[in-house]
Parts: sequence; C-alpha cells; structure tokens
Amino acid sequence: MKEWLPLWAQEWFGILVPGLQIVLILFVAWALQRLLRRFIVRVGERYRLPMELLMPLRGLLSWLIMGSALLMVLERLGVSATVLWTALTGFAAVAAVAFFAAWSVLSNLFCALLIFTASPFRIGDQLEVVESADKPGVKGRVVDINLLYTTLEDVSEGSQGCLLQIPNSLFFQKVVRRWRGTELSTLKREI
Repeated sequence: MKEWLPLWAQEWFGILVPGLQIVLILFVAWALQRLLRRFIVRVGERYRLPMELLMPLRGLLSWLIMGSALLMVLERLGVSATVLWTALTGFAAVAAVAFFAAWSVLSNLFCALLIFTASPFRIGDQLEVVESADKPGVKGRVVDINLLYTTLEDVSEGSQGCLLQIPNSLFFQKVVRRWRGTELSTLKREI
C-alpha cells in the first residue's frame, strides 16, 4: 500500500499510521466507556440496584478500559507490554513486602486514629488491659497517647511511678476496663 502513495506521503506513512491507530484506540476506549456507563445505569434502574454498588463497578470498568487502551497505545509506540507487566508485578511484589513489614506500625497508627476520634479513654483515665478472665492484666493511669503507643503510669503496689508503653493496637485486641479520671477521684473519696 505504501508504494501507491506519492513520494512525500511515503515519508510520513510510518508516522501517520501509528498516529491514526492511537487516535482510533483512544476513540474506541472512550466510546466503550460511555456505552458501559449507560448500560450500568440502565441495569441499575431496571433492577433497582443501589448507587453504592454501581459507582465502584463503573469506576472499575472505566479504569480497566483506559488501562487496556493505554497498554495498546504504548504497544503502538514501541513499548513492550511484557516489560510493563514485569515492572508492574515487580513493583506490586515490593509494595506487598513493604506493607507486610510495616503492618504492625500501620496497625498502631490506625488504632491511634481510632483512639483520637472515638475516645474510648482519655489522659487521666485509669485502664486495665485484661489478658484473660483468670489472670490480672496491666493496670495504670493514662499519661500520654501518641501515634504508636499509649503510656500508662503503673498503679499496682510496689511499682508506682513505673511507666508502661502499650501498643495502640492492643487496646482493640483485648478487653479493657476503664475508670474515668473524674469517676476515679469520686470513688476514692467515697472509700
């Protein structure tokens, strides 16, 4: 087909054909995305599906279509999809290992966020982290709460003044008894 074109067009043939293919790929992806969005809306209306279910499905399909189109475009530009897939899976493996290695730290950070927002206890409260029904747990007054651990001042006899640093995630894994700081002072006055 290249031979049938005039000389000036033959020079541009190697640029125009991949360029037109890229435009065609992007147009088909855009049209397919719009078609699937309309289809999802119609299915949702027909079967009365909640929008909370349809929105993530629509987003997932959009990302899948555009990701596939991007891979096709890069293939047309000379980038191997195999190389991209190898790089992506390698990155995912490294990210998974890093996430697994940092799991306890991330767990403590998330639990600290829950402690700050839900306020299961405050500074000044007295806590007991119960190990099991027959064993006494760690007991102390909350003196500090930070992103990784909560510091308790030990209130057991003979250990007063000793500081205990308990990981925040432990408060969501064990049974915790709590006496509010104001309730504690009232209780001591009554005794």
